[in-house]
Amino acid sequence: MSKTALIFPGQGSQYVGMAKDLLENFSYVSAVFEEASDSIGIDLKRLSTCGPDTELNKTANTQPAILTASIAAIKVLDEETGIKGDILAGHSLGEYTALVHSGVIPFTKAVQIVRKRGEFMQDAVPEGHGAMAAILGMESDAVAELCSDAAEGEILSAANFNSPGQIVIAGQRSAVERAAELAKERGAKRAILLPVSVPSHCKLMESAAKSLRTEIEALNMGDFKIPVISNVEASAYPSTDAVADLLVRQLSSPVKWDDSVRQLKKEGVSLAIEVGPGKVLSGLVKRIDRDIKILNIEDAASLKKIEAENL
Repeated sequence: MSKTALIFPGQGSQYVGMAKDLLENFSYVSAVFEEASDSIGIDLKRLSTCGPDTELNKTANTQPAILTASIAAIKVLDEETGIKGDILAGHSLGEYTALVHSGVIPFTKAVQIVRKRGEFMQDAVPEGHGAMAAILGMESDAVAELCSDAAEGEILSAANFNSPGQIVIAGQRSAVERAAELAKERGAKRAILLPVSVPSHCKLMESAAKSLRTEIEALNMGDFKIPVISNVEASAYPSTDAVADLLVRQLSSPVKWDDSVRQLKKEGVSLAIEVGPGKVLSGLVKRIDRDIKILNIEDAASLKKIEAENL
């Protein structure tokens, strides 16, 4: 029997106006935002629907805002269609959304954790000292060699294995800039510096990971109601006992999204629904495996497309 995966976006999918349509069309969505806002003392509804960009794009604000918008979307999907998903995965921050939906981390606790996660990440590297770049058209072995050659004693490594030919690198800004130039010389289709201030998923995040461990280990976690694929291992969490360690490791380890989607296929997934703002993951899934049908839900129009499928 084929399975449906729900996949949840991470940082970079945010935009001013996200969840506005859901708030306007489904009255129960307001309660989701109010609960999240009360838990951290920030008006996430205003931030998500009105911005400004400069505030929404601050890592410590972006993370709880995306998580809340994604939980709002999953509530609409559940209430209107009854679809809960057979297996879950999230890209970086999105893994927290998956763990909430699976019943492992309570929603408001997750909002508080990702808010602190964002703060720890911002504090780990001074503004302007770190960078990330997307390398397009190079295989993983070539990117590993690229990072080794461009590092020159600085921190530089692959951060996100997003899809075939799309790998994001992260590290100290000067090293990332060298790597971007060298990548073009070595035949990369493109090397794009990303508009982020925090170099996620590399060794520069080790101090943030240490602070995060204290917060996550204090949580009372539930059991998995739905399996969740881990970014670090690209396989399902074996038990609740593994959650803290894998979430802490995730912050300074590469996101194995390409392998995670391939694992979903091995688990029997034929349909993936991206739940939350944007279609970043939908595009990646299409590049990884065109046999997996991909839909998304972020507003009433996309919900109608799902309903039309009679799933």
